[in-house]
Amino acid sequence: MGELTDKTKGLANEAVGNTKQAIGKASGNERLRAEGEMQERKGEAQNLKGKVKGALGDKI
Repeated sequence: MGELTDKTKGLANEAVGNTKQAIGKASGNERLRAEGEMQERKGEAQNLKGKVKGALGDKI
């Protein structure tokens, strides 16, 4: 995947993760909150991967 694709997927996962966390907290659903936190972390990692690819010129 390219830099832009990784960044886009990362941002989407962060947004969905944050939403799941908020719903989990509001409803008292610890499993949903934890799932949202994991998805947010995945998104952060994807976004970082995209930034690294951008810095290295998509050579990885």
